[in-house]
This record gives sequence, structure tokens and C-alpha cells, in this order.
Amino acid sequence: IRLAGMLPKTLYMSSFIYKYAIYSTHRRIIIMKKAYQITEDGRAALEQELDELKGRRGDIAEKIAAARDFGDLSENAEYDAAREEQGLVETRIAEIEDILQNASIIQATAGSTVGLGSRVELKTGDKTVVYSLVGPVEADPLAVKISNEAPIGLQLMGKSVGDRVTISTPKGDTTYEIVSLA
Repeated sequence: IRLAGMLPKTLYMSSFIYKYAIYSTHRRIIIMKKAYQITEDGRAALEQELDELKGRRGDIAEKIAAARDFGDLSENAEYDAAREEQGLVETRIAEIEDILQNASIIQATAGSTVGLGSRVELKTGDKTVVYSLVGPVEADPLAVKISNEAPIGLQLMGKSVGDRVTISTPKGDTTYEIVSLA
């Protein structure tokens, strides 16, 4: 596949290309990098994970060397496992480096509307829950960090204290009232 120059019509119509590239007027591809929105804490966590993964490279190289000493590589499960682990680690390192290189830091706003970085307190009936609205890279529902691209995040964006939002879930629709913003 040529990523520069004139493109065949079938490649021009490819959804992969539409997703990751923009065309100039001469049907030439211009590759666009995705911008990631993360908080300062999220950046620190990614940098820590990156350091840990880079530290594992030496151990994985030793595993590969030890497995290579066992003999025939075509039937060597230890070698295959070590190479697979190396591939996973290197892929994650490349992904984190891309995120960090193309990241823009979310600054929590103390405004009157919900935005990225906001902490939102929601109430439905007698149940109260607090969510932090973050970018998709940092989203972690177990840590009550909701992506701005998730259904609940989309509904909350731009709303103010006192507004009601209805969230559609597999269990049905739930209406929340925004109690406070931080």
C-alpha cells in the first residue's frame, strides 16, 4: 500500500484510510496524528508505565536468549512465549510513546458547565455518584473516571448544576440531576 502519491480508487474508498488520513485536492494522502486529551495525573501514570515497560526489555531479552539455548526454535514453546511477550511490551511502549507525544493536557475548569477535567456529582432518587470526566485514554469506570466519548460523558458535556440528564443503559433509561461541579 502506498501512503503517498496517487491512490487506486479501491484504496481511496477504504474505511481505514478515511479513519486515519485526509486527502488533498490531488487525491494524495496526508497522514493525521490523533490528539489525545489526558490529565496531568494520567500523563504521570503513563510515564511511570512506560518506564516499567522499558525496564522489562532486559528481562525479556534474557528469556529469549535462554529459550534459544534449548535448541530447535520451531518447537520451542518458551521461545515463542518470550517473543510474544516481547511483541506485547514493544507494542504497548510504542502506543504510550505515541499518546505522550500527541497529548494535550486537560486543565480542570472551575466553570459553571461540565467539561473535560470536571468532577460531577449526580443524584437519582436517593443514590448519589461522583464522576470525573476525562479523555478516552484515561477512562476507568471502576475508578469513576468516565470518558467524554462514553454515552454518559456525551450527555453530561456542557450541562450545568440543576440540569437533568437521561442516560440510556441496557437496564433502561435513568435520569440524573447534576448536584455539583468541581
